[in-house]
Amino acid sequence: MKKNYLFSMLAFLLFLTACGGGGTSIAIGPPASETNSVSKVLFEAYGIGEDDYSEYQEGFGDAADSVQDGNIDISVGILGVPAGSIESLQASTGDVKMISLTDEAIEYMEENSGYLRYTIPADAYEFLEEDVETVTAYAILMANTDTINEELGYELAKSMVENAEENTHAQSEHMTLENALSGAEGLPIHPGAKRYYEEQGLTVDNPVAEIGGDETKSELILGTGSQGGTYYPLGGEMATIWNNNIDGINITNTETGASIENLASIRDGNMDLGMTVHVPALDAINGEGDFEGNEVPNAAFIGHIYPEVVQIVTRENTGIEGLEDITD
Repeated sequence: MKKNYLFSMLAFLLFLTACGGGGTSIAIGPPASETNSVSKVLFEAYGIGEDDYSEYQEGFGDAADSVQDGNIDISVGILGVPAGSIESLQASTGDVKMISLTDEAIEYMEENSGYLRYTIPADAYEFLEEDVETVTAYAILMANTDTINEELGYELAKSMVENAEENTHAQSEHMTLENALSGAEGLPIHPGAKRYYEEQGLTVDNPVAEIGGDETKSELILGTGSQGGTYYPLGGEMATIWNNNIDGINITNTETGASIENLASIRDGNMDLGMTVHVPALDAINGEGDFEGNEVPNAAFIGHIYPEVVQIVTRENTGIEGLEDITD
């Protein structure tokens, strides 16, 4: 019994050593995700160093489970509002606390990440007592121009807008013609998507991507995100709706590390469509940030999906009021 206890303690200590950092445990998202990247910019904004916390590179679903169990103090997620995983966490624990960012941190994020100020209203979640100040970007759909021809690009964009009412996910309400080009600034647009939006009366100023040819595949892969986030369930419904409304194709959604992995998979020819935040999409096109020296020349904008909001949660029993507490 004593030997088993000592072995368990040794294994736990080795695990903590592998995680590195200090006493506050923070889930920052999978390695190839936008959540992971934006978490690190957030920490820069607060002057949080690697020795101030222990990082856990998990998807938001697994991270929320660990917050529930008390194994993780803080979880950073980029999610739609309201996020079902956060509502489920509150239902399980009854003491979820959402952390606001300071004005200084928001200014830093706007200057260094492309994210913009966003206010989560108090009525977005039942447990909120006041508005939460944070930052947001846009979730968008990017297509592989080597495998998605002009006609299919047209049909994908059209279906995203005109069949959005068939999607039961809460974030589908943002897939409207009015929002269709949100997050597109600076990105090449797929010629099929451009044709559809211009037919609907929108002005499209984006550079037009070159496509690889007139042929397209019938079996296509859509990269989403982790099952505990927004991308996976929303992407699953999007794929079903496309399959039901576009002849001759079958789109399969797959769980991934989200934005960065999806863009890299498009570049490498392993994915046909990918959900991503618009910020890493710009980096991918320009060969900057995580894509420095490895730009993605074969990706093009299809359409806007929903606002991606940085949401940072903890529990009341941690005593954490803000990210600034980590360095105190």
